[in-house]
Amino acid sequence: MSRDLSRRIQAALDAWEEPAPPGWENGGGAGPSNEGGEAAFDGDMLLRLANARMPFGKYSGRLLIDLPEAYVVWFARNGYPKGELGVLMAALYEIKANGMETFLRPLVRE
Repeated sequence: MSRDLSRRIQAALDAWEEPAPPGWENGGGAGPSNEGGEAAFDGDMLLRLANARMPFGKYSGRLLIDLPEAYVVWFARNGYPKGELGVLMAALYEIKANGMETFLRPLVRE
């Protein structure tokens, strides 16, 4: 992970009310598991999520993190798009469900 990304993630964590899970900077701690069962942390994925835009539909062009919660929940119930967009939207659903959208806001590129 680049120093700039680590610094931006740390700034987001500092602005957040809760402490980071232990070992977050080394890829450990709480988080989604990969197939081997170990915790997976991908700071680059968070950066992509913070800056990804909806490519189609009513909210085309809008940042994914700015999508209405009801829209994201609809995809969670009815199925995500294939590919990286689906992976990002599934992560977004978990982030929104846990009220952590503000964690991503400092990662948005101006």
